Amino acid sequence: MKMDNSPARGTRDLLPATVAVRDHVLATITEVYHRFGYQRIETPALEGIERLSGGQGGENEKLIYRVLRRGLDETVAAGTEVKDLVDLGLRYDLTVPLTRFYGNNHAALPTPFRSFQFGPVWRAERPQKGRYRQFNQCDIDMIGEESVLAEVELIEATTEALAAAGLGGTTVRVSDRRFLSALARAADLPEEAWTGLFITLDKLDKIGWDGVRAELPERGLDTARIDRLQETIVGLRGVDPAKLGDTLADTVPGLPDEVVADLAQTADALAALAGTRPVSWEFDPTLVRGMGYYTGQIFEITHPASSGSVAGGGRYDRLVGRSLGKDVPACGFSIGFERIVDLIDAGPRTAAVAVLYEADVPLTRVTSLARQLRAEGTAVSPVRRRGKFGAQLGRLQEWGFTSFAHLRADTGDTPELRALGDG
Repeated sequence: MKMDNSPARGTRDLLPATVAVRDHVLATITEVYHRFGYQRIETPALEGIERLSGGQGGENEKLIYRVLRRGLDETVAAGTEVKDLVDLGLRYDLTVPLTRFYGNNHAALPTPFRSFQFGPVWRAERPQKGRYRQFNQCDIDMIGEESVLAEVELIEATTEALAAAGLGGTTVRVSDRRFLSALARAADLPEEAWTGLFITLDKLDKIGWDGVRAELPERGLDTARIDRLQETIVGLRGVDPAKLGDTLADTVPGLPDEVVADLAQTADALAALAGTRPVSWEFDPTLVRGMGYYTGQIFEITHPASSGSVAGGGRYDRLVGRSLGKDVPACGFSIGFERIVDLIDAGPRTAAVAVLYEADVPLTRVTSLARQLRAEGTAVSPVRRRGKFGAQLGRLQEWGFTSFAHLRADTGDTPELRALGDG
């Protein structure tokens, strides 16, 4: 029987030209994050299943790839529960592993600690365009900073990184979990019903107000309270950023002064940033974010060509405490690396030279020319001449080469480099 050599469903093989683009994007983002002082760390792909399924990952906890314990027999007793067979899982994001990392290593880390991570995560998604079962995330986090300096810097660094990588036309959407809680409280909903309300509000962009209003009675709201909620949210959409704090204080009963002050500071800082380079942002009263661990400001970056956000994050002041035994202020921003790469043009490629040599050229001459070009800092690969010349040049270009030198035995001169596409 012929073996199926296709990759697992929801995963991909990546060809060299594709990887070259991804490497370029990652190098650009990395350079920006390093300038902001974020230090690269690495965490294992496997985490304890209790940590991964601790109730903080929202819907993602339903998508965990679980790993069977070592040493199990080939068969197990009927009625054995899955939880008795599993002790590890593949990480579904980089934030949960980061909090364990910080809990174990905080004594050796600066305060605040600026963390940068890049690596694969796994979710048992239904595969579709832009959603994969294995994909890379690119995260920065600041742990130990209680002020909105963390939120403002994360947004500034990430918008600068995306712009440097070639993704323009983005919009930053900002909200606050504490604001959402105040909305729910003002609607006289019991706290156990808040999550359901937030889930419905998060669908507004997809199902519109008619769809949201149809769901809200199931969340415990009557028509009068739905009307008030809709009026409040509609009134806050498009609010002047310079008046955000005052507008929130006047519009949302019971919203703590601390929340108003924090959002006003963020608005002022983003307005100042927009005076130095293009930054588009707005307060979005229906932004929720799916993770259960957020405790304060939350944010997303959207792009017109993407159906979902291309980056997102927020403050999670109580998540680190699960590892450390005491709460530590923390805030993070995650780039959806796969979506970013799909949206960015290939752009400039790293110079790569093919030393195209005829069969009768001495090997020492081939390697000598390649060595000379490499000494100039160029990536060089000797490639033997085969077939039709024009067709081979086309293949070289497809493979990612940017120029070539044609080495022939009938001339002792060093051949000039010619850009691919020039014939």
